[in-house]
Amino acid sequence: MEKTKELVFIPGPGLGHLVSAVETGQKILSRHHHLFITYLLMDMIPNDKPLYNYTQSLSSATTPPPRLRFTNVSRTQPDYTQELNPKNPSALLVEYICSQKPLVREAVLEIIKFESSQVVGFIVDLFCVSMIDVADEFKIPSYVFFTSSAGFLSIMLQVQTISDELKQDITEYKDTDKELLIPGFQNQVPAKVLPSGMLDKHGTFDLDMSIARGIRRSKGIIVNTFMELETDPMKALLSDGKNPPVYTIGPVINLKHHSDEDEKIRRWLDNQPVSSVVFLCFGSWGWLKGEQVKEVAAALERSGYRFLWSLRRPPMDGTVGSLNDYENPGEVLPSGFLERTCGVGKVTGWTPQVAVLSHPAIGGFVSHCGWNSILESVWFGVPIAGWPIYAEQHMNAFEMVVELGLAVDINMDRKIIVSSEEIERGIRQLMNGNEIRKKVKEMKEKSHKTLIEGGSSYDFLGRLIDVIVQDSIFSNT
Repeated sequence: MEKTKELVFIPGPGLGHLVSAVETGQKILSRHHHLFITYLLMDMIPNDKPLYNYTQSLSSATTPPPRLRFTNVSRTQPDYTQELNPKNPSALLVEYICSQKPLVREAVLEIIKFESSQVVGFIVDLFCVSMIDVADEFKIPSYVFFTSSAGFLSIMLQVQTISDELKQDITEYKDTDKELLIPGFQNQVPAKVLPSGMLDKHGTFDLDMSIARGIRRSKGIIVNTFMELETDPMKALLSDGKNPPVYTIGPVINLKHHSDEDEKIRRWLDNQPVSSVVFLCFGSWGWLKGEQVKEVAAALERSGYRFLWSLRRPPMDGTVGSLNDYENPGEVLPSGFLERTCGVGKVTGWTPQVAVLSHPAIGGFVSHCGWNSILESVWFGVPIAGWPIYAEQHMNAFEMVVELGLAVDINMDRKIIVSSEEIERGIRQLMNGNEIRKKVKEMKEKSHKTLIEGGSSYDFLGRLIDVIVQDSIFSNT
């Protein structure tokens, strides 16, 4: 009997990484009906309830995703509270992922031995590039699933080139006004918008360089973006002979997620005029300090705009992990704020972002500029006011505001506290920005067309599948 052809997909930490990985898997399987995909999951974030709920919903669905399987391979979680040898959380995660290689090796052996399957490829999240070592042991081609932008991919690879080939110490740019020439960018990129750890010898610099080297070892790079959005960065990546082939398959977005909370918020939005509400949400890991919350509240109240604000409580121990909701948001908001704004605003906890952005009442999005959030806002034609918080979000904001003119800026300068005046100004620019609104609407149309037959992402996905299937005759030999 002919062996089934199977892909092993190793997602990265957090719900955003897993959801886009699953959506990508479903795209692949919808285009090739004889492939199977096994996801090897690692419990990397303690008490990550959204992640747990998502995986449970997939496992318990009456009609589970066809030809998708999920296997948990980890037995312990990383210790984020190391007192004797504290590390950056991202570094801890990558170290933990690397420690799971023996378990991944065992899982692949089980697939090969007991499932009569031919593993034809590894697809690994950028945080999981160490798993390319396992793929190499089995002589299986590996592909990196890059969950951020093509622009950030270009930056990572260029910084690695500067460090490894030109022998320049990029960390010397920390706290300076230095700018970088990055392939695919029309403007020089200020060093200050790079992830702070990339400019810190004691931060994630070594980790970022290790990831970049791992990416270059892969058979190909799958990027959740589309050519029409990031034309210049993609042209630069595709023309650089030192890079593996790059495949843009985005926007990869989960449009099917619903919950009871959706209905409560939707009912409120249904009573608001079209494009009248500014939506504030800072992602599953994004939160604001108490003083900053009060500045936001003052800005909203003065602006007079209708608003929906997803307000989350900081982690109790200050470590990485899922955020909780306030039992009483009034405890952190200015006295009387909820009463004074009850006619125009709504403060919630966790918010179904896709459901909100898809609602016609939403006129603008104050966002942390996570890449998934940017793609979702573009898909629904909602302009963004960028307020990046961590990771590569400052670079994403720079690309959207300066390079593409598809967003306005609230704060890219890493201020500890952003004043209510600055926030109000950004909100007014967002809600009154007719030119940006027009450009975002145009990009919305392109984001939809790129996924259908004849579109660039449709074609790139077809090329990727062809490469995987053609290479399968050489795998496991």
